[in-house]
Amino acid sequence: MAMPVQAPKRLFTVDEFYQMAEAGILREDDHVELLAGEVVEMTPIGSRHAACVSRLNRLLNQRLGEESIVRVQDPVRLDEHSEPQPDVAVLRFRQDFYREAHPGPADVLLVVEVADSSADLDREVKVPLYARAGVPEVWVVDLAARAVDLYRDASPEGYRHHRRMGPADRLILDRLPSLEVAVSEVVS
Repeated sequence: MAMPVQAPKRLFTVDEFYQMAEAGILREDDHVELLAGEVVEMTPIGSRHAACVSRLNRLLNQRLGEESIVRVQDPVRLDEHSEPQPDVAVLRFRQDFYREAHPGPADVLLVVEVADSSADLDREVKVPLYARAGVPEVWVVDLAARAVDLYRDASPEGYRHHRRMGPADRLILDRLPSLEVAVSEVVS
């Protein structure tokens, strides 16, 4: 029986990713992100997904105020080969709002990925990338299950702490304990 042969892949850097956009290979309306050197098409955003992101944006901005910056679907540069666009990122406050460069892992307090049809990609690809980069906390909002997967304590091997939170639970951001959000507020 013949063994399947896997051809070597050409992995791209973040700089090459931007050069492809400048050269017109990637267009502004292409919904793609760079994950572990691969250009990955993002899944379309349905109305439940969009509503959840908008709700999170409002909740986080109201509760965090001036303490931090809440960004929606903007790039975070994890390393030379990965620049995902999380649904929501809570960043350390900077006066320039990261004008000179996209935030990196040291700037991130929380990443939230909303999973409607993208749950497998979020859990199996993005969460490990965030862990290896040292992002301290990730929430994966599972709309179908009405739950939030909480990941904390990043390491190169993955997150050491994972807990599934249901509608009766409350999320308290480890790095900003003043933030408390009921899971029911997120998944409703």
